[in-house]
Amino acid sequence: MDTFAFTADQEHLLVHLLDVVIPPRTDRQLPGAGALGLIDGIARTVQETPLVRPVVEYGLSALAELARKKRPAGFAALSAQEVKDMWEEFVATDQFFLPAFLFLAYSSYYRHPRVIEALGLELRAPHPKGYAMEESDWTLLDPVRDRAGMARRR
Repeated sequence: MDTFAFTADQEHLLVHLLDVVIPPRTDRQLPGAGALGLIDGIARTVQETPLVRPVVEYGLSALAELARKKRPAGFAALSAQEVKDMWEEFVATDQFFLPAFLFLAYSSYYRHPRVIEALGLELRAPHPKGYAMEESDWTLLDPVRDRAGMARRR
């Protein structure tokens, strides 16, 4: 498998788009996604998820073309509001890139140590320590247990 990496222009575009979909909170508790340096992690996820790669490449090239139509210098010449407007215009007609991009953005953002800490969670794996769970009320399953077998038994 060949190594996947974004071009400098794509990285610039992604940083701004990350801030469009996950902007910083006004109370400064949570940073915007563009400020966290998520690009390398997103590139790694794209490389490890082969079905996502063509969708991401298509979306970024379509957005770059849209930016060039707005400004000949391309994406770098757009203001923050123009980036947001371009994004809204693009996702209104596209059905492929948005779900893939949101998957990449959210999964990268919510794994970042600053975000985990800001959410008040411990920065650790869920296992082996685990998380405490309330005891369940197992009597809720009694109606299911009392039903006659619905599946064939062999």
